Amino acid sequence: MYFQIQQLILWPRAKAPPRIVNFKRRAVSVISGASKTGKSAVIPIIDYCLGADKCAIPVGVIREKCGWFGIVIETVEGQKLLARREPGDQQNTGDMFFLEGQEVQVPVRIEGKNTNVDFVKEALNRLAGLTNLEFEPNPESGYKARPGFRDLMAFVFQPQNIVANPDVMFFKADTTEHREKLKTIFPYILGAVTAAVLQARFELDRLNRILRRKEAELRTMTSANSAWQLEAQGWLRQAIELGLLPADLTLPTDWSNIVDLLRRVVTSNARNARPSLAGIDISLTRLELLRTNESDLAEQLNEHRQRLNELRRLLESSEAYGGAIRIQRDRLALASWLRGLVTTEVDDPVAIVSGGDRNQLLKLCDTLDALDVRLQSLPSVSGTLDKEMLRQRAATEEVLSRLNEVRGEIGNLERDSEAAREVADHFDRVERFLGRLEQALQLYDRADQSSDLRMEIEGLRRQIETLQKTVSDAEIRRKLNNALTRIESMTTQLVPQLDAEWPDAPVRLIIDDLTVKVVRGSRDDYLWEIGSGANWLAYHVSLTLALQKFFLAEPQHFVPALLIYDQPSQVYFPKRAASDDATEAFALRDQDVLAVRKVFALLGREVEAAGGRLQIIVLDHADEGVWGGIPNVSLTEEWRGKALVPSDW
Repeated sequence: MYFQIQQLILWPRAKAPPRIVNFKRRAVSVISGASKTGKSAVIPIIDYCLGADKCAIPVGVIREKCGWFGIVIETVEGQKLLARREPGDQQNTGDMFFLEGQEVQVPVRIEGKNTNVDFVKEALNRLAGLTNLEFEPNPESGYKARPGFRDLMAFVFQPQNIVANPDVMFFKADTTEHREKLKTIFPYILGAVTAAVLQARFELDRLNRILRRKEAELRTMTSANSAWQLEAQGWLRQAIELGLLPADLTLPTDWSNIVDLLRRVVTSNARNARPSLAGIDISLTRLELLRTNESDLAEQLNEHRQRLNELRRLLESSEAYGGAIRIQRDRLALASWLRGLVTTEVDDPVAIVSGGDRNQLLKLCDTLDALDVRLQSLPSVSGTLDKEMLRQRAATEEVLSRLNEVRGEIGNLERDSEAAREVADHFDRVERFLGRLEQALQLYDRADQSSDLRMEIEGLRRQIETLQKTVSDAEIRRKLNNALTRIESMTTQLVPQLDAEWPDAPVRLIIDDLTVKVVRGSRDDYLWEIGSGANWLAYHVSLTLALQKFFLAEPQHFVPALLIYDQPSQVYFPKRAASDDATEAFALRDQDVLAVRKVFALLGREVEAAGGRLQIIVLDHADEGVWGGIPNVSLTEEWRGKALVPSDW
């Protein structure tokens, strides 16, 4: 993926212009400088602006003086500014500032966020063209979750603690979470697992679930059909015993005739079966009539009881209302008492309270008397309700008496008529038999229609077979092995150009261990089994370059064509070997200088071979006195006497 960093920007907390570092294209951009100048903060800053979960920017001057960090990237869509707020005491913040266009103008200050980190991650996922499908349907762990742009940083960054590490080959692969996710996405990165394969996995999972359900339905139908065919003769014999078929009927042997005969049995009515109720005894006819009367009387009894309950509730409400009226009338008796006081006592206290106006009290008494008369005139419903309740009780007792008489007669008839009980049982058996037979025929009809279900199952199996070829483990392994062979071949070609101990030994990339093996005769040695930092650096540089060459050879690959190495010369030069004074020369052995120049020369050749599509940034102590004059290697900035963060901040 075309993805090049144009600028690295720091916005100070104080009012001052932002610090901008410009990177060059079509050349290896080198930032050379002394210790503690901020070189090792460049990768964490870029990583943080690209949506890292945690802010790994070193605490101290950089975090204290800067309010925002940002980068300007060049993509096929144009330029994009990604800026993120310094998190303070937190591990991270989601506050981000995002601009995009053919050319973006870096603002002098960022007053506040205009988006968040989740939006930026989704934008980067879309830009990379990553699939939004998980690696497995319904993944149980985050290791099988969909690939994200963040996962691709393993192939971009080689910080100081990784670039020559014998135990860790890829960025952040020293943590379980990133290591397991990287092993999961590696086949996808190398093209062995594509978006089509992931989609086929999900479709295969869906079709398999449908197939299992359809096969279960077919097994149920087939099993029921087989059992039903075995029971068909038994159904016919039962029909004869119950009088639904003539006793002299010859049972058919052909299956279709058996089914047709059973269908005719189902369409017959249980009351048409012999012997019939009317043909047995007149007492049985009377019994049938009595059962009908019993049902009618029971229904009438329920109606009368319901009416009695409603009348009882109405009467209780009426009595409660009458009690309230009586209380009101008792309170209105005050009028008589007041009237007596007014007419007999001249200096009565009540008259005095009323201002001595007896006429006003008399008017009040008249008003109270009128209200009392109105309350006395309210009708009472208790008499009417009592009459209706008596009528309903009488009707209920009458219906209950008739019902008891009917039930008594039914009991006598049933005790006296053994035939009635036998006929009743016979009817019950016939009805149950016909119900079971009808249900069995319906089940048989469903099973008989299983040909459509079989065709549907066959179609599902063909689809699954086609999809299985797409998701075939053998096919994925074949593609993965082909990709690994290409990468290993390119790595083996690059190693001799560096200072490796066994330049001609083939190299194997082991995905399960996320490292390489060096094949020497009968020995296969892991990277951690090989000594010397020079060897570790050589294999790190060779493998990361080989992977980028592989990605660039694939059309529209989603891994950014970007590599950033931090301190690759550390295995040759002591930490203080580079002088803080740019005018002083390095006191280094020629052999070590030559080894470092090999690294820079190889990086320059690969940038040139990529035709400007690959960007490489190197952060190192070594200055131009070591790597100067190498084609396609250019100094971006030298931090001696100055640093990433301006001293006046």
